[in-house]
Amino acid sequence: MSQIYQFVFFFILAFLTFGRYDIALGINTFGAFNVLNFGKKCDKIKLFLHISTAYVCGEKAGIILEKRFYMGETLKGTHSINIFEEKRTMEEQLAQLRCHGAPDKAIKSSMKEFGLKRAMGEMLLGQFKGDLPLVIIRPTAIASTYKQPFPGWIEGVRTFDSFIVSYGKGKLTCFPANPNTIVDVIPVDMVVNAMVVAMRVHYAERHVCETIYHVSSSFRNPLTLSDLRNLFHCYFIKNPWIDANGLRVKVGQLTFFSKANRYLLLMQMKYVLPLKVLYLANILCCQRFKKIYKNLNRKINFAIQLAKLYEPYAFFLGSFNDGNLVELQRVAEEQGIDLVEFNFDSESIEWEEYMMNIHIPGLLKYGIKS
Repeated sequence: MSQIYQFVFFFILAFLTFGRYDIALGINTFGAFNVLNFGKKCDKIKLFLHISTAYVCGEKAGIILEKRFYMGETLKGTHSINIFEEKRTMEEQLAQLRCHGAPDKAIKSSMKEFGLKRAMGEMLLGQFKGDLPLVIIRPTAIASTYKQPFPGWIEGVRTFDSFIVSYGKGKLTCFPANPNTIVDVIPVDMVVNAMVVAMRVHYAERHVCETIYHVSSSFRNPLTLSDLRNLFHCYFIKNPWIDANGLRVKVGQLTFFSKANRYLLLMQMKYVLPLKVLYLANILCCQRFKKIYKNLNRKINFAIQLAKLYEPYAFFLGSFNDGNLVELQRVAEEQGIDLVEFNFDSESIEWEEYMMNIHIPGLLKYGIKS
């Protein structure tokens, strides 16, 4: 594997690490803006390639095209976005939290919630790129490697992997989701391959103005939440999770709730209210149930936060058109690029084979920290 391939490979994983809005805004948005300004000062620069995400579209439905967003354009249909105003608002909230002496954990949580209410896009690059050729890569949910450097490698638990791990441990029995929602996932090495090939093709052409690529699977090779549920159910029936006591965890079929508020009501009635009773009992019994309470409280909060965090994706009704990416494959083949070595064709993924024999085993081996 070449040095450029390794660099891009680990960069795409690092790009997906930041959950806090202040960090994400500073690095993924204004960081890219600073690099753009640097690049415009370089005499021999040929191309600027930016890694974004397909979900800059917000909560749109239907077929989502590979088109740019403009400065001030609304993404969620609720308000117009001014990226510089976003930065000012974020800095004000962060300063207020620090002024009140909020602990780091509270600041991190607050910044995550703040980020969920706002969209980050590619407005700055499109607005200020000038004559610099710009290529934007928009991957969807990143999954473990398909082939390179070897099948199944992933670092950490990402996106829908939280569901798989929680389900395998027996901690997730129900979840708010539309079973017909398409889970758009793409192996990380296919994203890297698309980046490398795009750089090669557009560098050779040298006349590109701006091109956007969805590196995705939903349009030509869809995998629904119902399909995914059946696959990881089948996997953990055949390969049960072994708990801390050396016992096999038995799993049932995951139940989907068609409305998020029904799920949250269930959590309140079945878990949160009894937990409050346990909290009072713990006080009355001189902290006798403290350890049990803390453990249950952590698990219940995790389940509720997971549902809130992934609600937009669990009910997402869009699919990402990747016509530009298909055209990139055609041009690359004409230029003699080996598309077997640099495969980024999502249509080549056989989901049952990939999930059962590559992704889930790889996740459990490489993604779970012992």
